[in-house]
Order: sequence, then structure tokens, then C-alpha cells
Amino acid sequence: MFESAEIEHDIDKATFEERLPQLRTDILNAQFELLEARSFPVILVFGGMEGTGVIDSLTNAYTVLDARHVIASAFDKPTQEESERPRMWRYWRELPSRGEMGVYVGAWYSAPLTGRILGKSRAAEFEQELENIKRFESMLAAEGALIVKFWLHISKDEQKKRLGKLVKRARTSWRVEESPWGGSKRYKQVKLAAEHMMKVTGKDSAPWITVNAANRYYRGLTIATTILNAINARLAQTGHEAPVSAPVSIPAINSQTVLTALDLSRQLEKQDYKKQLARHQDRLNQLLSKKKFKKRSLVLVFEGNDAAGKGGAIRRIIQYMDPRRYRVNQFAAPTDEERGHPYLWRFWRRLPRQGDVAIFDRSWYGRVLVERVENFCSEADWRRAYGEINDFESDMSDAGAIVIKFWLTIDKDEQERRFKAREETGYKRYKITDEDWRNREKWDDYASAVCDMVDLTSTSNAPWTLVEANDKYHARVKVLKTICERLEESL
Repeated sequence: MFESAEIEHDIDKATFEERLPQLRTDILNAQFELLEARSFPVILVFGGMEGTGVIDSLTNAYTVLDARHVIASAFDKPTQEESERPRMWRYWRELPSRGEMGVYVGAWYSAPLTGRILGKSRAAEFEQELENIKRFESMLAAEGALIVKFWLHISKDEQKKRLGKLVKRARTSWRVEESPWGGSKRYKQVKLAAEHMMKVTGKDSAPWITVNAANRYYRGLTIATTILNAINARLAQTGHEAPVSAPVSIPAINSQTVLTALDLSRQLEKQDYKKQLARHQDRLNQLLSKKKFKKRSLVLVFEGNDAAGKGGAIRRIIQYMDPRRYRVNQFAAPTDEERGHPYLWRFWRRLPRQGDVAIFDRSWYGRVLVERVENFCSEADWRRAYGEINDFESDMSDAGAIVIKFWLTIDKDEQERRFKAREETGYKRYKITDEDWRNREKWDDYASAVCDMVDLTSTSNAPWTLVEANDKYHARVKVLKTICERLEESL
């Protein structure tokens, strides 16, 4: 854990200007080392009482940092595009990559804090929002992010004096006019809400540093020195893993109870298949055209054994849909850019707007399936992922998304038959690789991982549907029928 700066409170301008050049040099060196290592991102959050100089602090931070590798973000009211997605969507998009720095004014705290200060949210709602933020920051920290949050504080009398000066100046009056908290008349409400916010969310993985902002030189040196200490302390931990939350306790599960309970002999005759397919395709389009759906979105997740027929099922879903209203997202190994962010980052960016459909051919469940089985991540990473995924899907549901997840399963003999058929068919040969054959050697390991996944992430908001896929006709109809039934229930 890093140490916050110890600066004398009565520092004067001359002392500040004397120390600044060396401090700037040290911070730039640390920033260069951070960029070279690319082992973690830095997230700086600024908040504070009105009149404490939060904007000035952000400006000053830029004077000692290399701005080419810093993302600065201030969030106003959500845009139309942002309001049609989960609340955290716009924050996820702005997260810095490993080696970079993100500087935020208010960030994800602004909306819940303002709601509580103005009396628009109850204590229980505020508490829930803070708990959601705490889980979000814990996940970022577990993924390696260094999070430092500054809360700037001044007395009520000092605040009155400062706000009065700001109003009189044309270049600063806008800061008071656009203030959402009403200045010093709500000083007590702001203080109480902020104290509770810091108590709940100021844990070791994302601490709050309270800064007395009465002296601006003290404020500037304290913030800059604390940032330097934090980066250097983390850089010194070379070879050490970022702090992670306690491992999730996974109950012992009999892998034979979830998958082998499925009757893989189920099938449909071709004529029956054609009739049912057409009926459910028409039914789906009618449901998606309903007025109520314009305020909702649909997220379809497809996972399954290799060659289980995910692509064929997806093609039948979109066959007669308006191509402007859906997007099929297919994911393979993460790109260099994606590896520089938390594993959920690339999926957050693809969430649909209201009235739209997002289809995921492979998804965030790779963390608890292929990454678990192939040891592409640590055991602590995939164990904590169950809770993170449930939070992620809960955020989608809270924003109006209808989340439907499918696991398509086939037996080992059927998979082998389909693999050989792909090798013998020219236009399907690209679908089969040596890795697909190698994965069969870990069939039982994947089956165990699937059973854990279904047991730990099948929630009321986002339940799993297991699909018997030895017969493709049966699988496609079951998928379409399930989507229609869930849509009807939700709308």
C-alpha cells in the first residue's frame, strides 16, 4: 500500500515553486517507467466540496504529467446513446489501457452523490449504488488497476468566501452557476453524504485520500506527491500479483447431473422442423416490432461444445430480422488492445442500445471455460469471475436488457462426426483446426467447468438454457422458441 503525501499545511508560493520542478521530473520518470512496463493502468478520481478547486487540481495535474498518455474525462448528464445502455457503460468505455492513466472528475460517484445530496434517492438506494461501485472498483483492482481517489475538503466559511469570489469573475462564474449542489446552503448534506461514500468505498484496493484544500499550494503538492508515491509503490511490486478478493467457494458438483441429464436423442423430422422454424421466426419478428421493445434491448449469448451448431442457430435467428437492428459479435483470443484492459471491457463496448439486439458468439464466459481449463488465467481470476459476471449481467437487466444464454451440447461421438465432415467439405474446412482436435483431450475438464458455470451464473435475470444439439433441427427450434417465450414474459 502506498503512503499519502505528508506536506506542511502552511506552504507558501515560493516553496511550492521551488519544489515543483523536481516533483515534475520525478513524476514524468515514473510515468515513463509505467508506460514501458505496461503492467497496470492508473485511475485517478477527483471529487470534493464546491469551491475546493477540483477543476484547478485537474489542470494542475496536467502540468506535471505527460498529457499524451493521460485520458481526462468529466461526465455530464448522459447522452441519448449513453442513457440507452447500462449506467456504467460510458465509464467502461473510458478506462485507460495498461501503462496509461485515466483522470476523472466525479466519475461514477457524481450521479449517486448528487441524488443523495438533493434528496432524490433514499438512504437504501444510495447504499446499494455505493456497494455496486465498490464491486466495480474491486474488479478493476483485481485486474491490476491502481486506483487513487482524492476528496478535496474546506470549511463552510471558506467555501462561502471562495464561491463569492468565483461568482464575481466572468471566467469563473459558470462554475457556480452550473453547480448541482447549491453551494454552501447544502454544505452539511454534502459533508455527510461524502463521509459515508468514502467509508463504504474507500477500501485498500481503491482508497480515498482526503485533502485539505484551504491552501492551494498544499493541495497541489499533496496530490502530485501522492500520485508519485502510488505509482512508485506499485512499480516496486514487480512480479507481484495485484490484490485480489477472497476466492469464491465453489460447491462440489457432480458433472454428470447437468449435462448428461440431457436427452441428446431428441430430434425433429425435416417437415416438422420447417413449419416450426417459420412459425417462431415470424413470432420473433412480431415481438421485436412491439412498441414495448423500443424501451428494452435483447442480449443473446451462445456458448457450447465445438461444432455444436451455434453459428447455424444464429443464422436462423437473424434470417428475417432487420439487419439495422442487430449485431452479431464473434470473439476469439483478445487483441493487444483488449489485453490492456479488464477482460469484460471488450464485451461492455458491444452492448446494444434500446430497441436493438446483440448476439454474442462466444462471450465473457471464456474466463470460466477456456481460460480456466487452458490455464490462461490464475485460479483466483476465474473463481472471482462468477460474481463479476453476475454483476455485469445484473447491470444489463437493470438497464432493460433481456439476457438469454444458451449452452449447446453434443456428445463426443457426434462432435467427431462433425469434425470429419468439416474436413471433407471445402467450404467448411476453415472451421476445423488442430486446436479443435486437441480440445477433445480435455472433454471432461470442460464438462466440469460448464457445470460450475451453469450452477453459479444461472440467475433469475439471466438463466441458462441447455440445448440438446445432437440434432440440429431440434436445437434451432428450441433456441428460437426459448427466445420468443422469454420475450413474451418480459414484454
